[in-house]
Amino acid sequence: MIAKELFAPVTDLKGVGTKTAAALGSLGIYSIYDLLYYFPFRYDELQTIPLDQIMDGQKVMLKGIVATEAFVSRFGYKKSKLSFKLRIDHDVVMVNFFNQPWLKEKVIVGKEVAIYGKYNVARQSLAAFKFIAAKENDSGMAPIYSVNRHIKQKKLVDIINIALTEFSDNVADIVPLSIRQRYRLLPEQKIVQQMHHPQNLTEAKLAKRSAIFREFFIFQTELAELTELNPRNQGYAKKYDLEEIAKLTKALPFELSPDQKKVINEIFADLFSPIQMQRLLQGDVGSGKTIVAVYAIFAAITAGYQVALMVPTEILAVQHFKKIDELLKPLGVRCALLTGTTKTLERREIYHELTEGIINVVIGTHALIQPNVIFKKLGLVIIDEQHRFGVNQRQALINKGNLPDILAMTATPIPRTLALTVYGNMTISEIHHLPAGRKKIISSWKTSTQMDQVYQLMREQLKQGFQIYAVTPLISESEVLDLKNAEQLFTKLRHDFPQEQVELLHGQMPGNKKDEIMSDFAEGKINILVTTSVIEVGVDVANANMMVIFNADRFGISQLHQLRGRIGRGKTQSYCIFLADPNTQAGKKRMKIVASTTDGFKLAEEDLKMRGEGDLFGKAQSGLPEFQVGSVVNNYETMVVAQKEAKKLIRTDPSLKNPANENLKQVLEYKQLQQKRT
Repeated sequence: MIAKELFAPVTDLKGVGTKTAAALGSLGIYSIYDLLYYFPFRYDELQTIPLDQIMDGQKVMLKGIVATEAFVSRFGYKKSKLSFKLRIDHDVVMVNFFNQPWLKEKVIVGKEVAIYGKYNVARQSLAAFKFIAAKENDSGMAPIYSVNRHIKQKKLVDIINIALTEFSDNVADIVPLSIRQRYRLLPEQKIVQQMHHPQNLTEAKLAKRSAIFREFFIFQTELAELTELNPRNQGYAKKYDLEEIAKLTKALPFELSPDQKKVINEIFADLFSPIQMQRLLQGDVGSGKTIVAVYAIFAAITAGYQVALMVPTEILAVQHFKKIDELLKPLGVRCALLTGTTKTLERREIYHELTEGIINVVIGTHALIQPNVIFKKLGLVIIDEQHRFGVNQRQALINKGNLPDILAMTATPIPRTLALTVYGNMTISEIHHLPAGRKKIISSWKTSTQMDQVYQLMREQLKQGFQIYAVTPLISESEVLDLKNAEQLFTKLRHDFPQEQVELLHGQMPGNKKDEIMSDFAEGKINILVTTSVIEVGVDVANANMMVIFNADRFGISQLHQLRGRIGRGKTQSYCIFLADPNTQAGKKRMKIVASTTDGFKLAEEDLKMRGEGDLFGKAQSGLPEFQVGSVVNNYETMVVAQKEAKKLIRTDPSLKNPANENLKQVLEYKQLQQKRT
């Protein structure tokens, strides 16, 4: 059984106070268990090689004696170079650290040091990345973790090492012995030790193989508990009113597409059946999934039930609420919006009216799963962008009804085989074609040398009274990546388009400021909106018919497709330009693919064919659940095996009462608490 100490807060570790705990929390690390299983995403190979055997551009560790004092030269804004000579036997190597002047105090003449960097054979110099601590010198591999601005790499490494020293003996096996033997998987303690500190690349790969299975197995066991223990032969038939639904169709200002009609009929058949609906609706960006959801909502309401629609962001919740309320209010439907910023008095009123059954449909964020949200008769749960929610978060909302029907939606199509694996036993519906009247977005890939052409098209569109999105990957200056950032781009476009109203929008702005800017943009007060990917979902401005995405090669294919989906909402011709100068063949191929088609299903398939490890769709918009170690795409076979074993386990031990499964049960319970926290 896993020791309780493992689930203790990080503040139980020496040297971790409330400030450091908050920084770790920003990475999703709250307990000692989280620390132990926060694995590196890559390693620096710390091997010393004789100078005459090092290839040009190879990353190596050099050990030697500091031969000269360090000299710091400065150039450009906030840029510097720290240089000194390193004697290695009879050779001398020039070592250069860029933008790290504070390292000067570490450079002491006559002292032996180990430094990791990229070697230049012709110049006999090292573009240095970091000093290697003495304890790391002989480990063979230095772990590199995902960090953010709240915590530095070295600090995180030190904390993880403390946790390993004090608690790695408390780690217990999660995957049953019979499964580990069948697939030659490492025991838990070895996984943890070798993931953080492998002796070589082979050891790292073996540990990762076992860690991926473990992660998938836990996820699939959660799913199996839901799908295997709640067979789909239960539910309640909803006798909806076709005459009322006909009023909705008559009130629509447009004709439903054949795909929309087909999917609505599939959903109606599910609602009418006594078997609980568990359906996943995949629809491309702008394909009209919202109106399909409106039909499902109204049908359930005419049958006497309440409906809950949960979405991942407040901006998307507001957009859905406005659309749904506009369509259903004239038909006597009472809609409500519930998010984290809903005022206390209004919130209490919503709670009361939900309990009394006065509210027919509530649209909201995670706020819907709070204990105070109690329905009188919840019959349909709709979850938009469902991969953005944890399994237990989705289940918490479902549990507020008595076996309600479930409709999940995603705007990022994924191949059917993947969907069946990661979404359990859901039936899949797909919308492939855009609604009538929508014109196909004209997309093109341009390099920075073609900027004049881009500006010309921008001026033409602005002259006609249309608005433009200018999208960039970063918010502020980065010393690591030479990217145009939102602030610089904002200044540049304001200079280049002096007659236009140019504004800046990014995720770090206060919510009310973001809302104000988006409101002004929607009302046509802003001509060019410089923004980050914060506008991926939830922004719908019909008059914005052009988008220019700067450094487009820094986004994943699906994320580019999501961004492009913010335009083309009106009946005029829209244009999307991907500005990028990729320096790899894979990068060039990606630009060609995304510029050649607006079919999200085709893009998903192409992305799968060409993707390499780590080159994901774009984290938040992948259409797939996120995993720390494994990739659903690259490790698909492992996911299939994990699914098979998890289902078999739950069938034989539904409540995980067998002592052999006690550790797994503990981890699942801990994950549930963690999801409630987030």
